[in-house]
Amino acid sequence: MARRLATCPALAHATLTLHGDLGAGKTTFVRHLLRALGVQGRIKSPTYAVVEPHTTGTWPLLPAGQVLTIAHFDFYRFTDPREWEDAGLREMFAHPGLKLVEWPQRAAGVMPPPDAELHIEPEPVAADAVSGTVSGAALDGEALPDSARRVWLNALTPTGQQLLAALRG
Repeated sequence: MARRLATCPALAHATLTLHGDLGAGKTTFVRHLLRALGVQGRIKSPTYAVVEPHTTGTWPLLPAGQVLTIAHFDFYRFTDPREWEDAGLREMFAHPGLKLVEWPQRAAGVMPPPDAELHIEPEPVAADAVSGTVSGAALDGEALPDSARRVWLNALTPTGQQLLAALRG
């Protein structure tokens, strides 16, 4: 799903919120998406830093010489709307680029509306998962996950509709 989303040019200026309980896989999804976009190096969770910036070396959907700027936000520890202004988040959201936001409900009322909402829910692994497949993906010797994931996207703007169309492929 992350690889398919990475093929959509509308992603270059989208705000995508990620919803799900602790451990649902929000940060893991972001890591897969960033890798699919060409981000190199370590991809840290922004849980303590609130935001982690990234850039792509090259993204074939941008003109030669341009990079995609990405801001990965995690508002889990966000407790006071004044933090929004103090941290300069209004300016960060005003700049072009992709914004990925975990725990957006903690910034309700101060964060601009997103283009799309990605929801992730764990699903129990079927008993036949021990055969080596979970949700159709070979495990190749990796430990079995504790659950599969149900993921869906709600498009809220025309940009979000383009993202949804890319997923439908």
